[in-house]
Amino acid sequence: MLIPGIVIVFIYSYIPMLGIIMAFQKYIPTKGLLHSKWVSMKNFEYLFNMPDFYQVLWNTVFIAVMKIGFGLVVPITIAILLNEVGKRFVKRWVQTLIYLPHFLSWVILGGVLIDILSPSTGLVNQFLDLFSIEPIFFLGDNDWFPFTLILSEIWKEFGFSTIVYLAALTTINPSLYEAAVIDGANRWKQTWHITIPGMMPVIVLMATLSLGNVLNAGFDQVFNLYSPLVYESGDIVDTLIYRVGLIDMQYGAATALGLFKSFISFMLVSVSYWLAYKVADYRIF
Repeated sequence: MLIPGIVIVFIYSYIPMLGIIMAFQKYIPTKGLLHSKWVSMKNFEYLFNMPDFYQVLWNTVFIAVMKIGFGLVVPITIAILLNEVGKRFVKRWVQTLIYLPHFLSWVILGGVLIDILSPSTGLVNQFLDLFSIEPIFFLGDNDWFPFTLILSEIWKEFGFSTIVYLAALTTINPSLYEAAVIDGANRWKQTWHITIPGMMPVIVLMATLSLGNVLNAGFDQVFNLYSPLVYESGDIVDTLIYRVGLIDMQYGAATALGLFKSFISFMLVSVSYWLAYKVADYRIF
């Protein structure tokens, strides 16, 4: 049963790794991997000397870390609140409503957000106008754009993550709550001393898996929402790879940047697995 999956992973994940060679070449498509000029580490030197490289790296880390942080806090909070809802119909209805955006691509949501956040005709700015607040160019202002990315990502994905934490809540022994009530614990103390500790293994797992995405700030989202106006605050590693590789046709430099990103992500994943074992005594494998 594993053979089809192994074959697919080998074809689409391992064979393409031969392209890593391009990171050390001045790659020319007509010459191929075997005949392109070997330039050693010059592609990496070129990247590290780019005037906006470190700003792009900071943008990527900031946006990704904020997404990871809020991507943990918001679903956990919503799951705990939904768990307190007594009527099953209301609980299912709310759960379905917040889950729907997960199924929409950023191509669709990008168009929706552009219309909603428009400084002239957008619903958000029309609402702000009721309070005599000046229109805000959410997708064209460097001060607002990163937070627009973070909030829209959380809105899209928190419903999906909530399901994971709701499933974790079902594993908690109900007798613990009964004993807490007998001891006089209110709902807040029950949540703090029973619910959250009971969810902790899943929280640690999700947090650990998220650490590997510190340099993944969401290419689809950023690509569909950003513009040259917000390159200063919204340009990330993936969009820089896209422009360097596919627009400027510097394939070696783009591959070098992708390899740099993959190496850092690999180190973060390795460290996060070690921390999960040491701190929470939790093994993923």
